[in-house]
Parts: sequence; structure tokens; C-alpha cells
Amino acid sequence: MLKIAVCDDEKIFRNNIAEILENYTESRGIVCEVRTYSSGREFVELGIEMLQYDVVFLDVQMDELDGLMTAKRIRENSRDIFIVFVTAFISYTLEGYKVDAVRYILKDKDNMLQGIYECMDAICEKMNYMVTWKQFEFNEGTKKVSLEKILYIESKLHKLEFHIMEECLKIYTLYDVLNKIEEELAGNFFLRIHQSYLVNMKFIEKIRRYEVWLNNGVRLDIPRARWKYVEEQYVSYKGEF
Repeated sequence: MLKIAVCDDEKIFRNNIAEILENYTESRGIVCEVRTYSSGREFVELGIEMLQYDVVFLDVQMDELDGLMTAKRIRENSRDIFIVFVTAFISYTLEGYKVDAVRYILKDKDNMLQGIYECMDAICEKMNYMVTWKQFEFNEGTKKVSLEKILYIESKLHKLEFHIMEECLKIYTLYDVLNKIEEELAGNFFLRIHQSYLVNMKFIEKIRRYEVWLNNGVRLDIPRARWKYVEEQYVSYKGEF
């Protein structure tokens, strides 16, 4: 899951950029969380929690704490976050190099959408962020699905329920066995936590003894006999990311 922050003191641009980013990630099959901030000060007050973001879009000209100062505060904590400046003026480019900004995007109604799409394509390439698609013959019809958007799959009486995050959470079904689907999805960070549940580890918020908590509030049981295995696999996964 990509986490992106948009920091702009102009509400219309803040919301516009967030909407473009949401449309971009939807079109690319990427699960993404976009949050908006109305000032540089509001963003840096997150402190160490700034590090949760992969990408930050910053308006250069903001009151109290402008985009350049905000970027410097980010760089005090991380060199890994991708910083993108959004501005009505291109005269700040040299300053942007000092904080390793990946792009400058002009607040131009005609070109901003294309600029953000090209910028995000470049960032995803730098991150080696790959999205795998797979076609399923659901009872509701044939559908090509981004594996990134499958929260979990549940087996119910020879029927599998795919819980998929689209514009909202949707459930698609097909008649198959979970063992077969588990084999087909091997290598894509799915974890068998239960005889009936195959979970996308990207959506696990935390695990507690004999329970998995997903980041949409769903809790799934882990059998006592499988607990140690699930814990080890999840710790290994978190260590890789």
C-alpha cells in the first residue's frame, strides 16, 4: 500500500491533487491512502509519524511554514520519502535540489493531471513498485483483479469469497478450493492464517494471540496450532519491508 500526503493551504488545489492521485492509483491497480494537510506546520507536527508516508506533495508557497522549509524538516528525519513540489512558479527549482525533490509540478489546470501521472509513474519505477493482475472467473462474471486489492479470501462450503477493495469493499465468489488458490497466489504475500482464510499481509494492521486485525477493522481467527507459523511469517514479511 502506498501512503501519500498532500500539503497545500489552498483547499481547492489540495482536494484536486488528492482526487488526481486517487484516480491514478485506481487506474494502476494500486492500493493507496491519501491524506491531506492544510499547512506545512500541520504536517511537521506529526513528528516521527511523517515517516509513514512514501510520497509527500508540497505546495511551495504556504503561510507559516512554506514547502521548502517543510521539506527540510522532512529531510531531517528521512532521505527515503519522495518529495514533490507543486507550485505556480518554477523559480524555486534550484532550492528543490537541496532537499532532493523528485519533481516540480506547475499549478496549471491543463497540465497538472499529466504532470502528476508522469511523476507517480517515475516514483513507482524508482520504488520498483510492481502490481500483479490476475483474471478470475467469478460467479458474477469474468474480472481482472489487481492482487494488491484483495484483502482476504474466505472458504465457505466449497465456495470462495474474495473480499476486494474497489471504490468500496466488494465480495466476489467462485467455486474452488482454497488450497488451489493459495498455490496460484504464492509469492504475492498472501498468508494462510486458517483453514478458511488466506490473507493479504499488506492489509494486516497487527496480530494478537490467535487473531489477525486487518486495517479495515475486520478480525480473523488464527487456530492455536497455526499461531506460531503465522507469527513467524508475518514478522519475516515486516522485516522485508
